[in-house]
Amino acid sequence: MAKHVTKAVIPAAGLGTRFLPATKAMPKEMLPVVDKPAIQYVVEEAVAAGLHDVLMITGRNKNALENHFDRATELEESLVKKGDTDRLEKVNYSTDLADMHYVRQGDPKGLGHAVLRAKMHVGREPFAVLLGDDIIDSRDELLSRMLEVQQEKNASVVALLEVDPDSIHLYGAAKVELTDEDDVVKVVGMVEKPDKEHAPSNLAIIGRYVLRPEVFDVLERTEPGKGGEIQLTDALQSMAAAPDWTGGVYGVVFRGRRYDTGDRLDYIKAIVQLAVDRSDLGPELRPWLREFAATLEDVPAEIVEEMPAEPADTLADTAH
Repeated sequence: MAKHVTKAVIPAAGLGTRFLPATKAMPKEMLPVVDKPAIQYVVEEAVAAGLHDVLMITGRNKNALENHFDRATELEESLVKKGDTDRLEKVNYSTDLADMHYVRQGDPKGLGHAVLRAKMHVGREPFAVLLGDDIIDSRDELLSRMLEVQQEKNASVVALLEVDPDSIHLYGAAKVELTDEDDVVKVVGMVEKPDKEHAPSNLAIIGRYVLRPEVFDVLERTEPGKGGEIQLTDALQSMAAAPDWTGGVYGVVFRGRRYDTGDRLDYIKAIVQLAVDRSDLGPELRPWLREFAATLEDVPAEIVEEMPAEPADTLADTAH
């Protein structure tokens, strides 16, 4: 019987070069998405799924990540003196959010190498991996569903998202077989960032994994792949090909809301999408967006007309 997952691993050692110069002195994971750093959304997602033991894989100049989830005594005292209980609650919320642990990756040898650095902390238990570039809307179920499938199948589980075939080269692509569950597929092959013509499907592997501990054994034997890095996709491919001792790999097809903060344009879109759904910002932001869109000559009038005038449901965690 599969062991219950209790630990989450968040690789956060990347340099964030696509966001230079903003990331020259600040980790890309600390870039704000509305009024919270992107990394906090990810930790909140892990906690919401019941994973309170969080290991963050960091690197040089990433101290701000640890500081964010640590006590800020002077700031707290200042807010207490001002009687600013609302902001004090937000500060304390991030401090008490999870049992945080940190280890440095050292050499930047890819995602697979970063995951391997979690071996001592995780031990011989299944664990979740959440990439900081992907934010999953708190109203949509993904990680908790993946944990259910892992428990049921006693296998490793990846999150899959249907993408435009022209964009599949940006992702790892999965070759799958259908199961009797609409949102679950068996993964029989994977290719890291294939071109459109050689992609096995348009099902992209996105930044959520629930892995059996055998992944560490495979990663230790995995040779560097594209870019001279140890690719997690290559290790998962090996596990999919050896289900007898690894349990194989399954995929949960996600059809909810996902925000990509790893690309500059998508990062801006994520901020707008999350902000318009907030009860404290949406009522004023939505009318302004409609007025602004109407001033753009290259925006068709029908698109402007289709823009919603009323706010959608608010995010569950906007109070924090």
